[in-house]
Amino acid sequence: MSGDDGVRTVLVTGASGFLGGHLVDGALRAGHRVRALVRSSSDVTRLRGLPGVELVHGDLGDAESLRHAVAGVDVVQHSAGRVVDHGTRAQFTAENVRGTEWLLTAARQAGVRRFVFVSSPSALMGPTDGDRLGIDERTPYPDRWLNLYSETKAAAERLVLAANRPDFCTVALRPRGIWGPRDRSGFLPRLVGRMLAGRLPDLSGGKRVLVSLCHCDNAVAAVLRAAEAPAERVGGRPYFIVDREQTDLWAFLTRLAELLGGRPPTTRLAPPVRDALVSAVELLWLIPGLAARWERPLSRYAVALLTRSATYRTAAAERDFGYRPVTDQESGLRGLLDWVESIGGAREFTSPSGSFGSAGGSGGRR
Repeated sequence: MSGDDGVRTVLVTGASGFLGGHLVDGALRAGHRVRALVRSSSDVTRLRGLPGVELVHGDLGDAESLRHAVAGVDVVQHSAGRVVDHGTRAQFTAENVRGTEWLLTAARQAGVRRFVFVSSPSALMGPTDGDRLGIDERTPYPDRWLNLYSETKAAAERLVLAANRPDFCTVALRPRGIWGPRDRSGFLPRLVGRMLAGRLPDLSGGKRVLVSLCHCDNAVAAVLRAAEAPAERVGGRPYFIVDREQTDLWAFLTRLAELLGGRPPTTRLAPPVRDALVSAVELLWLIPGLAARWERPLSRYAVALLTRSATYRTAAAERDFGYRPVTDQESGLRGLLDWVESIGGAREFTSPSGSFGSAGGSGGRR
């Protein structure tokens, strides 16, 4: 357990993924001991090269492996989950809800003191929402959700917040649109990849789409601060976590594509055509075999992310645990471009396959 020097043993789930990997780095920089929960099939090459990281093989679907993973841990940083845009209700429930419930139970029984859950603003997304600007934590959950990801993320978040106790502090953070270096399968490389390949039409309908995004550095800073904040301030509470800037989404995507040698979309889908295509795809994906195995080429959720303005206030996080963005958008872009160059350029960064706005790994899209 933690000593008088403030060093803690931190368990990071989803540690081989994009956000999870950055959480590992952040905990190491803070001087903590890090235990990384990874699947047996995960690529752990990078993690094995980090001094001070203990690898533990396990799975959110294996309760016994979770009990082993949390033994002797002070803080759980739970970022793993199903964040792709395909799958059955059973798959989403197993990975996002039941897995979180089992991890909560194991952590509480093991004497873990703090449980920080990486949630998502998607937990509040309803099927008929319009633009939402400057919303805060008073915004309620919808009666119905836009998709299974949103619904099960909300269910997991509710479990985490309800588990808060005087001796077991739980908190949920809602970073939005996490981006930054080492993301190879999240929303940003997918969208930019399609733009570079000329396969991303302008879906905005000529509308300016204003959004909040969250650089990975800022998400990590929030997790570390929430893990150290007084339990009476943060226990049982959710918090939005975003960059300081509000972003014109299509202008941002266009700029990044141009910096990587591409050009803006030359095709524009009128909203009626776009919505008709989405309805047709969603109807086809009611076929169980498709829903379980394949991502939709276009989905209501992806279109909502690309056409609905959505910005969030971070006043509560600033007040309760001193959250401040540590990386601004311009610095983040320079760091991202440097990383892209280091791995061989835009082709290595982007992936033209997959659905609009889809994500894989840990925390690619929230």
